[in-house]
Amino acid sequence: MNKAELVEAVVKSLGTSSRAEAERVVTAVVDCIKTGIRKDKSVQLVGFGTFRVTERAARMGVNPKTGQKIKIKKSKTVKFAVGKELKAKL
Repeated sequence: MNKAELVEAVVKSLGTSSRAEAERVVTAVVDCIKTGIRKDKSVQLVGFGTFRVTERAARMGVNPKTGQKIKIKKSKTVKFAVGKELKAKL
């Protein structure tokens, strides 16, 4: 499911004919998750899951084109842990 399909699902779920309003709602939720991750390093949606910031350690990698070894810097990434209720529905 992509964002456009999610917007259509929200339109059907709300029973509204305003696609623009549903798109604003989806965009607002995504923006709030992004802000929460930046601010608190974690966003927990009970029954759905938790988004959290984790650090990836520096490591050695290989350039696939040349075969040369390269150093990959440490970086931050976002991980998602599925909630118990959602996991049970899978």
